[in-house]
Amino acid sequence: MAVLVQRPQTVDFSVSKVLRFLRKQTPAPSYLFLIPMAVFSMLPIVYVISTAFKPLEELLLFPPPFLVRRPTLDNFQDLLLATNALAVPFTRYLFNSIFVVLTTVLLQVMMCSMCAYPLSKARVLPGRNFIFGMIVAALMFAPQVTRIPQYLVVQKIGLIDTYGALILPALAWSYGLFMMKQFMDNAVPNELIEAARVDGAHEWTIFWKIVMPNVAPAWNTLLIFGFIQLWNDSFSPLVFTRSEAMKTVSVAMISLTNGPAAIARQGAQAAAAFLMTAPTITVFLLRQAKVIQTMAHSGIKS
Repeated sequence: MAVLVQRPQTVDFSVSKVLRFLRKQTPAPSYLFLIPMAVFSMLPIVYVISTAFKPLEELLLFPPPFLVRRPTLDNFQDLLLATNALAVPFTRYLFNSIFVVLTTVLLQVMMCSMCAYPLSKARVLPGRNFIFGMIVAALMFAPQVTRIPQYLVVQKIGLIDTYGALILPALAWSYGLFMMKQFMDNAVPNELIEAARVDGAHEWTIFWKIVMPNVAPAWNTLLIFGFIQLWNDSFSPLVFTRSEAMKTVSVAMISLTNGPAAIARQGAQAAAAFLMTAPTITVFLLRQAKVIQTMAHSGIKS
């Protein structure tokens, strides 16, 4: 009866395999630079969160401690007491901000998408290159340059101290239009549009059923950028509104952090900074995957 004898398995310790294994386990040199930079970029956010929960004695220390030692919620209570002294209820400021930001962002996405579609996919559009060139030229102007013309137009049509004064000037967003047009050029093949037209689809159907789903990463990115920009905007409410009932949260926070009692309200200021930052961070974290898709797709060429 034959007996099978198994040979002991030998491990290959060749130099090339050992080096290959170490190369797989060792992070790329770029990560050795990117990881510290990512941690460094998070430090301001960590400091804002930590400062919001510091007691007053820690806020007045010099040099100020980076991390909180004895967390407390007294700063938020002080902020609530400070808002009770405002001319109008704080909920009014909050409603104004939410209404203006959501309405403006949705209209911005709609207008940028609808204007970018004919510039990108229209069969015949006289002056297309000239129009797009004007849009690119508008990107060179700082927003502050157009404030005086915007104010004159808004005053002429009688929208001062209304929601329209806060919404309409922000709808002309050259960056959003430029971004949507470029993304449609790369993400939506012309053959797909022509096939839909041959099948009898109307332009409105093509826009909603084909174009918008394919450019979802782009308009999600515009939602994030628009929300962050409008939520932190305190200049437009100061210029276009007069009554306190039309101001937004950002203006209310400025009122709380200025004046003779500013030093005593250090805790309320820290809590206000946290509350102003938290919504923008939350929106970005919820939609960050779409932003990454937009950046990845921008490097793909058909």
